[in-house]
Amino acid sequence: MTSDPLAAPTTGSPHPAPGAGVTLPEVATAASTCTLCKLATGRTQVVFGVGRADADLMFVGEGPGEQEDLRGEPFVGRAGQLLTQLIEGIGLTRADVYIANVVKCRPPGNRDPQPDEIEACAPWLDRQLELIRPRVIVTLGNFATKLLLQTKDGITKLRGTEFAFSRAGHEAVLIPTLHPSAVLRSGGRALAESRADFVKVKRILSHGA
Repeated sequence: MTSDPLAAPTTGSPHPAPGAGVTLPEVATAASTCTLCKLATGRTQVVFGVGRADADLMFVGEGPGEQEDLRGEPFVGRAGQLLTQLIEGIGLTRADVYIANVVKCRPPGNRDPQPDEIEACAPWLDRQLELIRPRVIVTLGNFATKLLLQTKDGITKLRGTEFAFSRAGHEAVLIPTLHPSAVLRSGGRALAESRADFVKVKRILSHGA
């Protein structure tokens, strides 16, 4: 039997996320003191998420990096600047969307989050989904895409594809795209692919307008 790496922890007391509050600021305050995994020992602060509380469009990355850990906001470095440009390229701003990560604390050396860290942090992401209720979710990069779609297929195969997504009592359209950091490393073709994916996101959003 395969286990869901995003399932709530099965040991110890109940996870605090479900009862943390009825608004994003209340849940963020509760998350700010979370010590349910070892990432808590090395963080400067919890990077909960940022953006519009009722956003139609939500981005989910992997985890905060050094700059994000210092500022308490996801995607604020060079990759964040590119993400902002891509968002603005479809007529939106960062204030119009919501941006979060799979884990809310920086993994040491920007390594991939480990399964126990994902398991401990997942209910915070679930609570975000429940409260924001986005119509479209965009996973940024290979790791977040594999995690949320529960697939072993890579981002190069899945990017730009529309998937029906259901989690935490909420249904949405999920579109994987390249992580902005990977786009910066790869150059022109990757940037063109990302822009094409964002155009698809814009089209889906406009259908329900």
